[in-house]
Amino acid sequence: MIKNDLANLLERKANFSRAKAVLTVETILETMKKALLAGEKIEIRGFGSFKVVPKKSGFGRDIRRNRQIPISGGQRVKFRPGQDFKKQLKGQSIE
Repeated sequence: MIKNDLANLLERKANFSRAKAVLTVETILETMKKALLAGEKIEIRGFGSFKVVPKKSGFGRDIRRNRQIPISGGQRVKFRPGQDFKKQLKGQSIE
């Protein structure tokens, strides 16, 4: 699924105009991105949570030259599904 698919769903289900649906999806995603860049945690009940976590630095292996290469640390976004979503992934009923 891509951003355009989300806008199409919003257009049909919420009876939005195409422009309003695209603007809504872009606004939500941009707001989420800004919150994560600011170090905030995003929690969507029934779906899951997103947070930025540090990524360890270390060494990788260049197999062509048979030597170690440094891999810098940084940050990554971690998603943790909510309980209801986990149950659905396992094929269990939510009731």
